Amino acid sequence: MNPGIVVSIKDLVVRVQFDGKSPSVGELIVVQNGHSTKLLVDHLEPNGIAMCLNVRSDRRVQKGMEVMLTGNGIQVPTGDVTIGRILDALGDPLDGQGPVGDENTPRKNILELPPRSTEFNIQKPEILETGIKVIDFFTPFVKGRKIGIIGGAGVGKTVLTMELINNIARSGSGLSFFSGIGERIREGHELWDTLRENDLLKNTCMFFAQMNENPVQRSLVAVSSVALAEYFRDEQRKDILFFADNIYRFIQARNELATILDQVPNEGGYEPTIFSDIKVFQDRLSSNEKGSITSVQTIYVPADDLSDPAVQLIQHELDSVIVLSRKVAEQGQRPAVDLSQTNSSLLTPEIVGDRHYLLSVQVQALLQKYESLKGIIAIIGENELSASDRADYAKAKKLIKNFTQNMNVMTKHTGVPGDFFTREQTLQSIEEIVA
Repeated sequence: MNPGIVVSIKDLVVRVQFDGKSPSVGELIVVQNGHSTKLLVDHLEPNGIAMCLNVRSDRRVQKGMEVMLTGNGIQVPTGDVTIGRILDALGDPLDGQGPVGDENTPRKNILELPPRSTEFNIQKPEILETGIKVIDFFTPFVKGRKIGIIGGAGVGKTVLTMELINNIARSGSGLSFFSGIGERIREGHELWDTLRENDLLKNTCMFFAQMNENPVQRSLVAVSSVALAEYFRDEQRKDILFFADNIYRFIQARNELATILDQVPNEGGYEPTIFSDIKVFQDRLSSNEKGSITSVQTIYVPADDLSDPAVQLIQHELDSVIVLSRKVAEQGQRPAVDLSQTNSSLLTPEIVGDRHYLLSVQVQALLQKYESLKGIIAIIGENELSASDRADYAKAKKLIKNFTQNMNVMTKHTGVPGDFFTREQTLQSIEEIVA
């Protein structure tokens, strides 16, 4: 077999010339430099040129070196050996606990899409209790659906995600996945600590490519974690809880790769493939007749701008959107949910029942009235309002306070025990205020 030859190197992009058989897109090829440096074929150009990405940022690649084909793409280990482990984008361990499985462990190509299912069991929607009032009431957590937690930096996206993992994974039903995409290493370590202390690692698979990693690994880690989740859903027929923190960082990493590959950006300044990048990823987070994937995805909002094109595109793929606001956080409310912008297509009588739905309509009306009255009160004062307006304003204030609660995962930092409310307790507390 004729080897390829490295003809140019630009940062993470390596151009390889093949005279004989060319590699496939998505194939891993190996540089013969004594260190077996892995390159991922991104795309092919005319005259046998393969544009490749240096997966590990290995700087020991030089012009003129030979490159051999492997015939394989990135393959992650599958099966029970991955449960309780922390893996990187290539399926290698990050937890210092030795290799994941052995040479007989089955592996899955992360870019290989599962066959599209044509059968679906139409079952009654199953609501999962999160114990967090504001989520259980405004954005019911329905099995097999997608929830997004949107907010700028430092408003509590990761804390809310960790609380959801802590509260839902504790039930032990199904398997939890966590995909850390371009976030802080400290947050990943805290999450691992929390899961270990609560004996939840036995039901969790974790993938990390934190912000210290190159954009190749940050963009691939989301795909690797979804590939393993698909395996457990299809082969072991498990129900999966999939947590991704942070999907915007996935787009950011893809954007960095597009820049170093000299691709022309789209009108919003993002990579030209932004729509397909999001669509393909979200389509893989789906349920079929074998099992379900219920996903919670945090989305960083650059400069607190909810109209950002990437944020808008991701938002359109979600069933429920929880918006965290800096303005609300500054008022001392935790979780800092903007109740006026948070919404869900799942808040219907068919899914949550008439009682919950009618109550949500009343609460939304009170909160809208509260927002409109705030401006009037700032000018003329609360005492000048009519008796009914004053009563509604007071109810809305009580409701906002009612949706504030302490988080279990913050107990070791604050010393304050966390709260867990059943859906029934949440509905009762709201009924008491509205009535």
